Amino acid sequence: MKVIFAGTPEFAAVALQSLHEAGFEIPLVLTQPDRPAGRGMQLQPSAVKQYAVSKGIEVLQPLSLRMDSKDPQRAEEAKAAHARLLATPYDVMVVAAYGLILPRSTLDIKPCLNIHGSLLPRWRGAAPIHRAIEAGDTETGITIMEMEEGLDTGPMLLIERVAIENSDTTGSLHDKLAALGGKMIVDALNKMKAGQLQATVQPEEGVNYASKISKEEAALDFSQPAVEISRKIRAFNPFPGAHGTVNGVNIKLWGAEVLDGGNAQAGKVLSADAQHGIVVACGTGSLRLTQLQKPGGKRLPAAEFIKGFPLEGLSFS
Repeated sequence: MKVIFAGTPEFAAVALQSLHEAGFEIPLVLTQPDRPAGRGMQLQPSAVKQYAVSKGIEVLQPLSLRMDSKDPQRAEEAKAAHARLLATPYDVMVVAAYGLILPRSTLDIKPCLNIHGSLLPRWRGAAPIHRAIEAGDTETGITIMEMEEGLDTGPMLLIERVAIENSDTTGSLHDKLAALGGKMIVDALNKMKAGQLQATVQPEEGVNYASKISKEEAALDFSQPAVEISRKIRAFNPFPGAHGTVNGVNIKLWGAEVLDGGNAQAGKVLSADAQHGIVVACGTGSLRLTQLQKPGGKRLPAAEFIKGFPLEGLSFS
């Protein structure tokens, strides 16, 4: 089978590598344009582009695939991309975290399969891994689905489940799901080739939308229950990084344990020493902060952090 692949971040690059190593012919890869990144804000290629270039696979980076865009440049790039797709012999398009909307004109060329990082229809949308952890879900998984114009509404082809451990962050869960997605898309295409892939319509109940994560969400409100704050810390690790403010200094919080008790004012640092660790009162219960980072510094265990940033008697806001 000839596969055109569309994706951008590391999650997608893992799937692309799996397809390539499984022997599928990949004549073309679509990915988003290079973006400024790092301290120097130099243009950086996506993880998908880096892998494709390393394997000599042609890469196309249109700003849009919508030929009816009101932006002349985007419309022209979309027309060129559409013409390139029509001129490229392929059997199926595989999409994973591409970041651009596929219009009907693209979906109508050949079948399009999507690797989605949740158990549909539980979390449709841009940030299913973050939202599953934030909501306290005990499991998630990968759904291989047929793409249609709706947002993650297409029929489901394959589903596999993964437990969400209490220690999982978005980073660790991402890696588990990326590996699973790579394995599953290879299985799905092999079954498609053999005529063994069956579609199941998504149920209408249980639909939630995993909206894109904003940096503003990462500012913690310590009047919330400790268990909810702990989930946010895990959900926003590694991006955008949950944080609280102490004496006007923005402190990022990368790890925490939920404790009972803590009837003091929410945000009050109850202890900050080597014996008890950094314990902060919350709306309900309290948190023992285990890993913190001050501006310009490194992530540090709590015992190391308080050596350079005493917190005894202070409050988070």
